[in-house]
Parts: sequence; C-alpha cells; structure tokens
Amino acid sequence: MPSLTLVVMAAGIGSRYGGLKQIDPVGPSGEVVLDYSVYDALRAGFDRVVFIIRKDIEAAFRDRIGRRIERAADTAYVLQSLDLVPPGFRVPEERKKPWGTAQAIMACKNAVTTPFLAVNADDYYGRTAFAAMADQLGRGPVGGGTPEFAMVGYRLENTLSEHGTVARGVCEATADGYLVGIRELLKIKRFADGIKHTENDVDWIGLDPASWTSMNCWGFAPVLFGELEQRFPGFLRKSAANILKAEFLIPEVVGELIREKRARVKVLPTRERWFGVTYPEDRPLFKAAILALVEAGIYPRDLWAGTTAS
Repeated sequence: MPSLTLVVMAAGIGSRYGGLKQIDPVGPSGEVVLDYSVYDALRAGFDRVVFIIRKDIEAAFRDRIGRRIERAADTAYVLQSLDLVPPGFRVPEERKKPWGTAQAIMACKNAVTTPFLAVNADDYYGRTAFAAMADQLGRGPVGGGTPEFAMVGYRLENTLSEHGTVARGVCEATADGYLVGIRELLKIKRFADGIKHTENDVDWIGLDPASWTSMNCWGFAPVLFGELEQRFPGFLRKSAANILKAEFLIPEVVGELIREKRARVKVLPTRERWFGVTYPEDRPLFKAAILALVEAGIYPRDLWAGTTAS
C-alpha cells in the first residue's frame, strides 16, 4: 500500500459557531472533533498528517492539538493566508477571510507528495469513510491518462443540524458511481414533512433525503495542485465584483474538472451519520454521540493514551 496523507483543513473562522471550534473539546478525555478524524485515518492506513491553519491560531493549535498528534504520526503544518495570491494581484484591505478550501489545499503543494484525503477540521466523518478512502487511494493511478479522484458520499438525511440551516453539496452520480455534478445549496433544513432548501427564504423546495451529499471528504492525487494553481488567477478575475466575499472552493473546481473531462471522481457511498458543530447548540449532541461510540467500543476513552510516533 502506498504512503497516504491526511490533509485537515483547520483554518476556518467558524463565524456561525462564534469561535475557534476546531479546539473546543468534545471527547471524554478532551479530544476535539479532528482528533477522531486523525485517529480513524491512522487506523485505516494513512501515515502522515498535514494541518492547514492560520498564523493567528498556530500557537494555540500546536499547543492544544498538534502536540498529541505529533506523538502518534508524522505531522506537518501549512499556513493558509490572504496574501497567498498570484503575482500582480492586490488583496483588498477589507478582505478578512482566506480564499476558501481550494486555496487551502493549494497551500499544501510543497508538503504533500502522495495520494491524499482532504477533510474539514470540524466535521465527524466516521471510521468506514476513512477505510473506504484508504482502499480507493491505495489502488494507485488508474490507466487511461485521466486522473481519478474520489469523494465520500453521505445520505443527505444523515448530514443535517437540528438547530438551523446547513449548506451542502448535493450530488448527481452515474449508475456506476461516478460524480456528474454538485449543486451547492446554501440553506437546507429538516421540516416535519421532509427536507427542503430555499434560495430566497420564502419558497422551500423539497429534496430527496437519500441524495448523495458532499461533506468535503475528498481523495486526490498530487496532480490536483497544478490544476488549482492554473485556475486560481481566473477565479480572482471572475470574482472582481464580489472580491470581499468570494471563495475558491474545491467542489466548484472539481465540477469544472469533470465538465472539462480532466478528471473522474468516484463516489464512495457511506451510511455513516455526520456530526458537527455548525451551531453552538450542536456541541452537546456531538459530545453525547461521541460518548455513545466510546461506550459501544468504537473508540477508546482516551484516543491517544500511550501513543508514540512510529
């Protein structure tokens, strides 16, 4: 099995949650959300971890999270920042947030040389998702010249918050399991009569609860970095009118690659239930869910007890 890297996108500001949710404890021994992703990835066969963070949270992140991960795995850190832009482009002073998930992954180009899985820091994905991705990435390049990436697909009904709307990428796939496209729906909510989304806060349109949904659990080969670097300047030019808020997002880049037939993306279906902390009210439910998994024997009570780097 080739070397595999886990890339954790931890530079998000978490505005709806109201703080740096990446370092809020949820586990019985002080574990945070991403501890469970790293633990599941290492158990599945990943052997290196790269954290994407911001400079202003670096010290706290390394102190409260990085130290224990470093004892368990080869660990590296990459900084995502606003000034990582093409030559000749000026960053507006009013812009505060980094440029999105695609720019975050692009920042890893000098730190990742193997097939890799990219995940959010604040989402719980489930151990079978990591096992499926390790198996897929471990098969190596597919012949024919077109890169083959992968995405873990979650059932929409398993990805919702009980405390407000969520943004999700609802997917369309072929009969043999390859991604056709992703619809980015920004306001999805569960109602008594079904799951619906709105674009104007007035009209709510029903969605299939069994729809495959992207939770930013992506498997890539390093060839992706070149595609991102080529497309970032075009994104900045096209976004000039909305440059203070526009984001360079992985689902949109993947959609472009599929339409241009420059990549194929295998959807790896899972019945895992997503847990996350989109809203402060989600945190007690998340902690209860983790505790239930611990009591069921899925996780030890202390994930990193006695671990040392190999």
